[in-house]
Amino acid sequence: MASESRRTHHQVTFAVLAAGVAAYALLQSLVTPVLPTIQANLHTTQSTVTWVLTAYLLSASIFTPIMGRIGDMIGKERVFVATLIALAAGSLLAALAGSVTVMIVARVIQGVGGGVLPLAFGIIRDEFPREKLNGAIGAIASLSAVGAGLGIVLAGPIVDALDYHWLFWLPMILTIAAAVAAHFLVPESPVRTPGRISWAPALLLSAWLVALLVALSEAPTWGWGSGKVIGLLVAAVVLAAGWVLVELRAATPLIDMTMMRRKAVWTNNLVALLIGVGMYAVFAFLPEFVQTPKAAGYGFGASITQSGLILLPSTVTMFAIGMAAGGLSRRIGAKAVVLLGCLVSVVPMLLLAFAHSHTWELYLATGIMGIGFGLAFAAMSGLIVAAVPPEQTGVASGMNANIRTIGGSIGAALMASIVTANAQPSGLPREAGYTHGFAMLAGAMVIAALAAVVIPASRAGRKVASALPADEPAHPELGVVAGGTLIGDKPE
Repeated sequence: MASESRRTHHQVTFAVLAAGVAAYALLQSLVTPVLPTIQANLHTTQSTVTWVLTAYLLSASIFTPIMGRIGDMIGKERVFVATLIALAAGSLLAALAGSVTVMIVARVIQGVGGGVLPLAFGIIRDEFPREKLNGAIGAIASLSAVGAGLGIVLAGPIVDALDYHWLFWLPMILTIAAAVAAHFLVPESPVRTPGRISWAPALLLSAWLVALLVALSEAPTWGWGSGKVIGLLVAAVVLAAGWVLVELRAATPLIDMTMMRRKAVWTNNLVALLIGVGMYAVFAFLPEFVQTPKAAGYGFGASITQSGLILLPSTVTMFAIGMAAGGLSRRIGAKAVVLLGCLVSVVPMLLLAFAHSHTWELYLATGIMGIGFGLAFAAMSGLIVAAVPPEQTGVASGMNANIRTIGGSIGAALMASIVTANAQPSGLPREAGYTHGFAMLAGAMVIAALAAVVIPASRAGRKVASALPADEPAHPELGVVAGGTLIGDKPE
């Protein structure tokens, strides 16, 4: 009876989870178009203000898997509330920041909120009826990507109507409301993984991610051949190797390397990395392209608000497709949906590379981009959750989201290097730089499609008996039940 009561309230649980994920996703990108405004108001330099983004990215990369692991250990609902409180506290500090140092510290605190994604996926898997899992996971995954695009769209109007401080006040209000609702309305998940946090793996994970992301973030400024960049990249490789060795030997590893070696896990993670390369590079550089003065021979001289609106079609189509991807996965298989999404994503990158003389071409490209990414994100998340035991849901989905963020860092750094090469005497990039950059992203999407081909198809009946209660029959005609989760791949 209690189990039935939990399941009947899954709509409320989903609404609360969606609110928390939306607040985190918005904070990923709200500040991106207004960094010059923040730079002027905090009286800092361009190189320093970029750490407002880099610090958030580094913090989120580190805390996402850690918070997912803690949630698996002590309870996903209470840790979900804790991450929202940290996100709200960071937003409050950022809204009140009078110096760039305080702003950067605030962004580090906000990065703890990265844990909302793996925790939300874990709660959904533990609480939702099987027939609702695909749709709910797909919607949350799409919402995380939609929020990143929506933040760029909303930044201009918010700053114009209020000021940049409200880029933090508004998400803080939403986050506090979500935390209160989660505390009272979201049931505590019964699935736990006993153990403790192994701090050596956590520190090594943090160290190699910091080395990698700092190198990639600063490479356009320092130069890819500089000693500092090469040294950091070498350090990242060495520290990552040490991290893997320590994880393999740890009694309670932060991330189970056996899990990460599963074909269904590493292939989906590779796709996530490459899609992250494309998505975040477009979010960062398309507004810059549109804002370029027409005197440069290209661009549209758009305002912050106008350049943000270019990305609105991707936000709409990504969310709409994400909501529908669950049903499509049941019909043609989740692997096929991921592959389709990657193939569709090649088209907008080619449009941005070779057809950007009129704004309608950009609107068309971003609309198609939302379809491709929406399909891939939604189906990929379901495959990851289905590929691991329930107690590893938080860590596996957290690493998948984390790898997408790392891919975004790689994409932004590569795009910056290509776009700024051979700049005009005025300092503005040449149009060819954008053409070559977006063509590179099209190549990344082709590689993502090839990686999607390697994703294994699920087989009916495998582990069903051990995953389900004795009195609950499997339903292979609806799709494969793996680890208690209904996923879209049809039985072979």
